[in-house]
Amino acid sequence: MNDDRTASRPDISVVTTMYRSEPYIEEFYSRVVKTIRKLGIKSYEIVFVDDGSPDRSRDLALQLYAGDPSVVVVDLSRNFGHHKAIMTGLSYTHGRRIFLLDCDLEEDPELLEQLVTEMDRRGCDVVFCVQQERRGNWFDRVTGELYYRIMNAVSGIEFPRNVFTLRLMTRRYVDSLLLHRERELLISGIWHLTGYEQVAIPAVKHSRSPTSYPIHKRFALMVMSVISYSDRPLRWIFYTGVGILIFAAFYIAYLAVIYLLYGIRVSGYLSIIVSLWLIGGLNFLFLGTIGIYVATIFSETKQRPNTIVRAIYRRENEHRAPA
Repeated sequence: MNDDRTASRPDISVVTTMYRSEPYIEEFYSRVVKTIRKLGIKSYEIVFVDDGSPDRSRDLALQLYAGDPSVVVVDLSRNFGHHKAIMTGLSYTHGRRIFLLDCDLEEDPELLEQLVTEMDRRGCDVVFCVQQERRGNWFDRVTGELYYRIMNAVSGIEFPRNVFTLRLMTRRYVDSLLLHRERELLISGIWHLTGYEQVAIPAVKHSRSPTSYPIHKRFALMVMSVISYSDRPLRWIFYTGVGILIFAAFYIAYLAVIYLLYGIRVSGYLSIIVSLWLIGGLNFLFLGTIGIYVATIFSETKQRPNTIVRAIYRRENEHRAPA
């Protein structure tokens, strides 16, 4: 990268995604700009990524773009999902530092001041927020804790618990983050795996909108997080098969011995049915696990783009979609 491009970088890029975000856009923008000005940051850009939102989120962002040359709008061709939209938004940033957060105002934009102070003090590459206390009722808290325990145990990776989307990152960290090209994307995983020094600070997350992650989506997310970052389930299938084989061999030997020595026959349909159910259930479980891995490989090898950008609205590249 040449020196002219480096010199022209804004001090900070703010990235957010929009999906059913119409009620929050204007307040989000005003609070972000107010916080940036309070910090004395001279140059900035705010990147809004429209993830196929069915409401007027895109129109409101374009109104902001018309009035502020620092606003960038990345218009995706359809809804691709939160994590993929985030990665697309990060790829369009130019800033020396990148501030990522959701625009639904569950995360306070004013936390940027605390993140900047901590990054300057520690000299780290990432400062992110974690919930002091997980929000929701007892069921949400229990299932959330169970999710992290199972994911960490099965994947072998100690993922941070209860993390926010909100984080401040250096340019070199974001450039390294964008090297990840997988299609089955779990962004909290690649945040962690990218490395560098990352510092967590506690914060409060508000509840303004209904969760977009009901229990079935959380379970699917947990399965994908395990499949994407670990081969442990495949190893466990092998060891379980070896264990069942050894047990069956000893049990057959035991039945043969008591029959030959004592003439005792094993009778009863119940033991046969239970054994068939056990082996059948294990077979379906194991084949299903292997099938998920195969499906993930199938998706990755297609090399389809994570997102398709319909248009990008930026002052120096107005209305032109990227190559």
